[in-house]
Amino acid sequence: MGKVAFVVQRYGLEVNGGAEFLCRWVAELMNDVWDVQVLTTCALDYMTWANHYPEGEDRINGVAIHRFSVDKPRDVLEFNRLCDHIFWNAHTHQEEIDWMKAQGPNCPRLIRFIKTNKDRFDLFFFFTYLYGTTFWGLPLVAEKAFLIPTAHDEPPIYLSIFKDLFRKTKGFIFNTPEEKDFLVREFAIDCRYSDVVGMGVEFDPSCLSNNESDHRCPSNYVLYAGRIDESKGCRELFGFWEKYKIGAKNDLSLVLIGRSQIDIPQRKDVVHLGFVSDEDKFRVMSKAKCLIMPSLFESLSIVIMESWLSGRPVIVNGKCDVLTGQCRRSNGGLWYENYDEFEACLNFILSDESISRRMAEKGSEYTRDNYDSLQIKNKYLSLSSRFLSKNRADK
Repeated sequence: MGKVAFVVQRYGLEVNGGAEFLCRWVAELMNDVWDVQVLTTCALDYMTWANHYPEGEDRINGVAIHRFSVDKPRDVLEFNRLCDHIFWNAHTHQEEIDWMKAQGPNCPRLIRFIKTNKDRFDLFFFFTYLYGTTFWGLPLVAEKAFLIPTAHDEPPIYLSIFKDLFRKTKGFIFNTPEEKDFLVREFAIDCRYSDVVGMGVEFDPSCLSNNESDHRCPSNYVLYAGRIDESKGCRELFGFWEKYKIGAKNDLSLVLIGRSQIDIPQRKDVVHLGFVSDEDKFRVMSKAKCLIMPSLFESLSIVIMESWLSGRPVIVNGKCDVLTGQCRRSNGGLWYENYDEFEACLNFILSDESISRRMAEKGSEYTRDNYDSLQIKNKYLSLSSRFLSKNRADK
C-alpha cells in the first residue's frame, strides 16, 4: 500500500489528549508497513487552537507530519455560550453548523489539502468525530476513509449534524465493545468494515525495579493520572475526597499526575506532581494503593491498563459504561455511582492487599491478552486490506 493519511486536530509529543495520543501511537506503530503522513494543525491548546508549532513539514519519531495554521483561535466565551444554547434548547440545523465552526479548529488550508490531494492517498484515518478536521474533511474522502470515533455518551454526539457524518463513513475502528454498541444503537451505522481494536500499552517492567520514590510523594496514597479537568470528573473527585477525609482515620493522600485545567484543592492530603515522565509515572503508580479514574466520558482508558501493569487495582466511575466494561471483563477493578459507593470501594481496597494484588494481576492478564501491539497492527492491516479489496471490486 502507498501513502496513508492520518488526520487529527493536534499532534505532538506534548499533546496528551486521548484521541491525539491514540493517533500518534498508531501512526508510529504502522509507519514501518505504511507510508504514514499525518495531516494536522499548528495548535497545541485544544481550548483556544492558538498556533504553536511552525507551519509546514515536520517529523516525530520517524513519522512525517504536515502542519497547517489555524485561521483564528477559538472565542472561548462565545463557544461556551453556543454550547449552553445548543445542548439544552431547541435550535436549528444552521445553529449546529455555527457551533461546529466555533468548535473548530478552523483550518481551511488542511481541508483544501485533503480535497486537492485525495488521490495521492490510498486510505484516510480520521481520529475522533468531534472536531472540524473530521467534520469538514471526512466527507471529501468518505469512499476511502476510516473513522476512529473515540465516541461516548455526551451532549455533542446527539447533534443532528453528526448523524450524516456517521452514515457517510464507510469504515470504523472502535476502542471498546461498549463504544461500538453505543454507536450502532444510536445511529444504526454500517459495521461491515469495522473492528474493535483499541491501542497497545507501552510498558517496560524494568522501570519498576528502581525503588526510588518521588520525594514529593507521601508514603500512603491513592493516585489520579491524566488531564485534571472537570470533564474528566476531577471536580467530583475532589468533592468526594474532601468528604472522605472528614471521617477517615488514616493518613491517606490523593496524588495527582498531569496538567491542570481547574483549581486543585489546597490541602496537605492532596499532592500535585504535574507532568512526569512515563518511567516516573509507572513508579508512582506501582506504589499507590490504587488508581482512581473518575471520568464519565471515555471510549478507552489506557491509564487503568497502565495501573494494572504496574501491579495496582483501579476504582472507576460506574456511570461510564466503557470503564465498568473494562473492569468487568478483566476483574481488575471496582466501580462506584455515588459517594457512599466511592467510600466503600476505597475502604475495601485498603482493607486487603492480597485482594488488591489479585485484581491487578487479572487486569494485567486482560491487558496483555487484548492490547498487544502486534495483534493491533494485524487488525489494522487485515481491516484495511478488506476495505481496499471492496473498493477495487466496486470500481
